[in-house]
Amino acid sequence: MLIEQRERLRGEIRVPGDKSISQRAVLLGSLAKGTTEIDNFLLGEDCISTIDCFRKMQIGIEILPDNKIKVQGKGLYGLRAPSALLNTGKSGTAIRLLLGVLSGQPFASSVVRDEISMKKPVGKVVNHLRRMGANINGREDGNLCPLSVYPAKLRGVAFELPPHEALIKSPLILAGLYAEGETSVTESIKSRDHTELMLNSFGADIKISGLKVTSRIVENLYAQHITIPGDISIAAYFITAGLLVPNSEIIIRGVGINPTRTGILDVYKLMGAKIEIHEERSVNNEIVADISVSSSSLNAIKINGDQIPRLVDELPVIMVAAAFAKGTTEITGLSDNQIKESNKIKSLSLELSKMGARIHETEDGVSIEGGKQLKGTVVECYNNSSIAMALSVAGIAAQGETMIRKSQVVDTTFPGYFQLMNKL
Repeated sequence: MLIEQRERLRGEIRVPGDKSISQRAVLLGSLAKGTTEIDNFLLGEDCISTIDCFRKMQIGIEILPDNKIKVQGKGLYGLRAPSALLNTGKSGTAIRLLLGVLSGQPFASSVVRDEISMKKPVGKVVNHLRRMGANINGREDGNLCPLSVYPAKLRGVAFELPPHEALIKSPLILAGLYAEGETSVTESIKSRDHTELMLNSFGADIKISGLKVTSRIVENLYAQHITIPGDISIAAYFITAGLLVPNSEIIIRGVGINPTRTGILDVYKLMGAKIEIHEERSVNNEIVADISVSSSSLNAIKINGDQIPRLVDELPVIMVAAAFAKGTTEITGLSDNQIKESNKIKSLSLELSKMGARIHETEDGVSIEGGKQLKGTVVECYNNSSIAMALSVAGIAAQGETMIRKSQVVDTTFPGYFQLMNKL
């Protein structure tokens, strides 16, 4: 994809539905009794993988025009033994959530991923579910796919999760729907809470008390009409572009601003960004609002480990913003974080350096010397959609032209991303 420098960005847009919430809506709709209708669903590759897995467990799921989905749920105990391997594709969210559900089923199942993702570890999720009695086997003692999940009697366990294990919370809560007794998860830092909010909207018995979430067995879940808020992780690329490109004014309608996901807005406001929130409202227990953005002169700040859980998906594009900000931005606390383990930081640092950015990796993070005009060049995205989109924002604000190789990977997250950016 060839990206050209833009003189300004102006207009009103809507971004697709939140990927995390879309996947949970399909999953819970499948476990609920009755027909769940979902509006503004994100029809990206990851969400399609989730749909495919539940179809293989005999759940009827229709993909309708205008990003609408209809799920014919059969209740908490209505899934059937899958007709084939359950392939979660590239989606880490899909495999984690699915393992939580499969652990409590009365049938055996096998889970695989796409070829590249098969090399990614899932042992932390497997080991925690095994503490509840789950019977899961796989390569390297369950650390790698393919995984086989066998019927087991689950029991409630009290878990305490460190910040870098926040992604394990949802599978444990879901497994708690099938576990004898009470399952509780206590975090040291509040992480995204879409699972517990949506579960309660479907009729689950989820108690939230500060940093502790408790899950108990209920007789059933019941179908709902769900409207998915716009994905703030996708909006982040348009927000950043609007801040960096001169003479820009952008309004993004209907974005989810769940407090566990708005770390990027807090960071940008500390950097001096002109961002305003309008028309705040609640939809299916999620807070939604319109976000307006204007060109801004950004200043460097320090981002520490306590802030990371609320902006982990947005770190790549925040690095781009830091490359244009005045001063040196320091990001710390990444040593145990998934984004560090996946080499996103190293890969993006290398590509931004090709454009003239001054970035230095530290023991547990990265230091970015900002304020230097970047110049377009040929860059790689390493088959990662967030790196590709972050580089596109850098290219829009950089001098000249930027060529992003193999940028089609963006289709796994948002097939219409480049077209929407070009409309501004």
